[in-house]
This record gives sequence, structure tokens and C-alpha cells, in this order.
Amino acid sequence: MKLGYRFADEALLDLALTHRSAGRPNNERLEFLGDALVNMVVAEMLFDARARADEGELSRLRAQLVSEPALAERARELQLGDALHLGPGELKSGGFRRDSILADAFEALVAAIFRDGGFDACRTWLYAIFAAPLAAAGPPQKDPKTRLQEWLQGRGLPLPHYELVAEAGEEHARQFDIVCVLEQPCQARFAGSGGSRRAAEQKAAEAALVSLCDHP
Repeated sequence: MKLGYRFADEALLDLALTHRSAGRPNNERLEFLGDALVNMVVAEMLFDARARADEGELSRLRAQLVSEPALAERARELQLGDALHLGPGELKSGGFRRDSILADAFEALVAAIFRDGGFDACRTWLYAIFAAPLAAAGPPQKDPKTRLQEWLQGRGLPLPHYELVAEAGEEHARQFDIVCVLEQPCQARFAGSGGSRRAAEQKAAEAALVSLCDHP
């Protein structure tokens, strides 16, 4: 791994890298704490770096930087996947490559650093981790559900609704299948899948947007 941080208590690092599929104790509680720490520090970085951005732009930029794919990419840069402790099922299915597991491990690692070295050490580490992604972040784009809603509203058309059509998988690896249903400008259903309902809805909305833009 390429952590850039030396733990005084190696047990905290080991816990941060233990997925719930491996049993208890695991990194779920650390993940909860790490999520809050990442959001707060990235918000502070954006507040200082984007002095002209309004609240909406700052919120969209933060969402972009702390999204599951973005945090999974940070985890890959640190080579966390190779060090994860996974249960047999997740090992067999390649869980060490899955965005959701990597993002959760990253958040747990953040909390472990906080518990090991204190807030200043955690904040300094996060600043180093997010410096390049923040500098490279382009103008924030609204999420697909918001963009689809605005596209329809701008044309005086009914808003879409989302239906859950399937839910499968073990508790630690749920899979949701959603359809985005449009009444106008044409009656159509667009499918999306993801590890959460929200992620699946966003995929379905994105599919609808692509179709609408191809056939305005």
C-alpha cells in the first residue's frame, strides 16, 4: 500500500481494511465516521479554493469529489484493494475491485487515521490526497436525475417516476434494478442498476437523457 501515513496502532489499520463479509469486528463503524470527516475536509478545501463559487456549485463539486467512484479511485491509488480482508464470497466475486467496497474502505481508513493520530493528522493527510483531484475538477455538473427533471420542466412536460423492478444479492452486496418511466415526449422506460436505489435511479435517468438528446 501507499498510505503516506504510519500508524502507531496497527490494529486500527487492520480494522479499517476488514470488510463486513469477513465477519466481526469490521470496518462499518469506521466507515460511518470517515464519511463525515471526508465531507467536512473536502468542503473546507473547496471553500478556500473556489472563492467565487456559490453554495450550489460548492455542493455539486463536493458531491463529485466524494462520490463512490471518486473515493474508489482514491482507494486504488493507495492500493487498498490488495490489502482488504474479505469473506470467501467476496474474494471469489472479485470484491477487491468493486467501487462500493473500495470507497467504504477508504472512508474507514480516514477514520482510522483520525483515531490514531488526531484531527490535524487526518486533515493534513486528506489535503494531500485530494489536492490533485480538486485542482483537476472541472465545472460541476448536476446529477442525471436533476438534469432530466430540468429538461422536462423546461419543456412543460410531466416529471418522470422511478420504479424498483428487482432487488437481489446478499446484504453486503445488494443490487437494485430501477426503471425511469417517462410519459412524454414519448412513453418509454429506461433501466438502470446499482448498489443502491439512488445509484440505480441515477443510471436510469442518465439512460433517459441520452435517449432524449439523441432524439430531441
